[in-house]
Amino acid sequence: MPFVIPSLRTVLFRLHWALGLTAGFVLALMGLTGALMSYEEAVTAFANRDRLVVIAGDRQALPPSILAARVSAQAGFPVNVLTLSDDPAASVHVRFARHPATRARPPAVYADPYDGAVLGPVRLEGAFTTVRDLHRWLLIPGGSRGWGRTITGACVLALLVFLGTGLYLRWPKVHRWRIWLKPSLSRPGRARWWSLHAVAGTWLMPVYLVMALTGLTWSYPSFKDGATWLLVGERDAAKPMRAAGGKAAPEAPADASGPSAVDRAWAAFRAGEGRAAGTAILTLPDADAKAIRIRWLPKGIDRLSARNEARYDAATGALLAAGRAADEPLGQRLMDNILEVHRGRFFGNLFALLFCLAALALPGFAATGLTLYVLRRRAAARRQPEAVSATLRAAKP
Repeated sequence: MPFVIPSLRTVLFRLHWALGLTAGFVLALMGLTGALMSYEEAVTAFANRDRLVVIAGDRQALPPSILAARVSAQAGFPVNVLTLSDDPAASVHVRFARHPATRARPPAVYADPYDGAVLGPVRLEGAFTTVRDLHRWLLIPGGSRGWGRTITGACVLALLVFLGTGLYLRWPKVHRWRIWLKPSLSRPGRARWWSLHAVAGTWLMPVYLVMALTGLTWSYPSFKDGATWLLVGERDAAKPMRAAGGKAAPEAPADASGPSAVDRAWAAFRAGEGRAAGTAILTLPDADAKAIRIRWLPKGIDRLSARNEARYDAATGALLAAGRAADEPLGQRLMDNILEVHRGRFFGNLFALLFCLAALALPGFAATGLTLYVLRRRAAARRQPEAVSATLRAAKP
């Protein structure tokens, strides 16, 4: 029997369903976990609503260094990050430094900003950490350096192949908006499932393209470097920040200490750059740090893509440089907030909901694709005896 070279359409069709039977199920799992993480902040806030508030009264908030010391004394771990609010009734979110040997981070806690009392751990933090690890590397040992990251990265590449082959396979001979955008649910059997699968994929193709391209920045560092070069330019030009009056920070006094420098930096921030801050994330410097980093959001804004940043000298607390998100070019903002782009929040709440629904739809594509595969195999099995019978009848004299 002569070898018949399959057509391009046949090759792409087989590639599409072969990836669907393998990478499709991993993508379905990544879609479910991604949808769970889409509203992690809102779910966590609801679960910890009793620990998010404190009674302010006429009390004065502690300086950051004293607050960190009191929390550290109770928890037994050095404090790394304090998330502070301008709301006098809001508690402080506290993150601890990673263990130097294991690189594990102790569970975060909420604390009273007025006396440093620990109000309790952050509920659901461990659950979302597990969901995140499942999403990124399938909980396979080795974490970001193991096979899990390789598998999920390959599946993200497969998603791009799905988009390309799916678009080619459904390209109609006659172009009408109904053919492209409206599913034919009244059609019987396999045609109905194919229409639903193809039309939904067309609607969500731009979302999946953004998800895939941003997801590759975590899977392949070289891809991230290329995206950074394309959107930002040279590395040295990244994250431009406005220097404080163009002058270098003054020399540290002989008796300057880390904690007092943190408090001076915080006081300078609240009196200067942070006057309009609603939420501020203060990263405490370690022994080798040269700068104290404060990222902040303006009052009434909760979009992480709107974060501004100020840096202060770790020895003196003097302002070194400051930068605002609104002053950065779009490419820089995209790369600085790649996670927010990945889950749609960079574009606003409506797009965040759309991205969440698109992630939830990935198991649906796996299910409809599997249904189409099974129905096709059954149809082929029914046709085979009929073809054999026809051949035998044709062979009779």
